[in-house]
Amino acid sequence: MSSAQLEVTRWTAQQLERLVIEAAPKIAVFDCDGTLWSGDSGNGFMVWSIEQGLVSRSTSDWMDTRYRAYLAGKVDEARICGEMVQVYAGLREKELRAAASRYFSEHVSPNIFSELAALIDTLRKSNVELWAVSSTNKWVVSEGVRGFGIPEERVLAAEVKVVDGLITSELVDVPTGPAKAAALRRVGLPRPDAVFGNSLHDLAMLEIAAHPFPVNPSPALLDECAKRGWGYFRPREAIASPALIGGE
Repeated sequence: MSSAQLEVTRWTAQQLERLVIEAAPKIAVFDCDGTLWSGDSGNGFMVWSIEQGLVSRSTSDWMDTRYRAYLAGKVDEARICGEMVQVYAGLREKELRAAASRYFSEHVSPNIFSELAALIDTLRKSNVELWAVSSTNKWVVSEGVRGFGIPEERVLAAEVKVVDGLITSELVDVPTGPAKAAALRRVGLPRPDAVFGNSLHDLAMLEIAAHPFPVNPSPALLDECAKRGWGYFRPREAIASPALIGGE
C-alpha cells in the first residue's frame, strides 16, 4: 500500500450512512460490480451462458479469445464490454432475460454487500431516486438491481438494440469510464447528488457528483481518493473475500 493510500479516511458503515444522510440526496447513482456485490457479473454471465449452451461453440471460442486479449491489454474495456453483449445477437431477448434472472439469483445474489443493501433500503424509504450505471449487460444489471428498488428505466448499462423481440448486434450504449458520466448527462443528470463506485471506470461519474462515495475501491481508485481528499468504505464481505472483488 502506498503512503498516499495510508492517508485516505476509511469510513465505517455507520459513518458512511451518516455522511449519505447528511448529504440529503434526491438522486443517488450506483455502479454495480464491486460496488453493490463482489465479482464481475458481466464476465461471469458470459461464461455461464456459454456453459448453458446459449451461444454456439464457435462464438464461445471467439469470445474466449477476445477476453484473453482483453486481459492481456490488447482489447480495451469499452470494446470488450460491447462485444460481450453483441455475442447474443440472434437470440430472443425473453430467453436472455430468463437466463439473466436465473444466473443472478444463483451466482450473484449471495455476494451482495449487506451494508450497501441496507443503505439503499434507507434511501429508497426516503424517496431518493435511485439509478444504476454499469458496463455489464443490461439484462443482468436490471435483474440484479430490481431487488434494490431500481426500475429498469433507471438502469444505464451495456445494451444492444432489440427488434421484434430479437437481439441485434447494434450497440445502444456501453457506459464505462467517461461514458458513464456521458450517459448520466444524456438522461438529464449532469451533477447527481450522490455517486457510489469502486474503480477507475467509475472515476468520471464520481467526479461529477455533488457527493462522491467510493466503495470497495481498487488500488488505483484509492490513489485517486488520496489526491482528491475523498474517504472510502470497504464492505465486510469484500474484506473477507478479496479474491472475489471486481468491478466495472
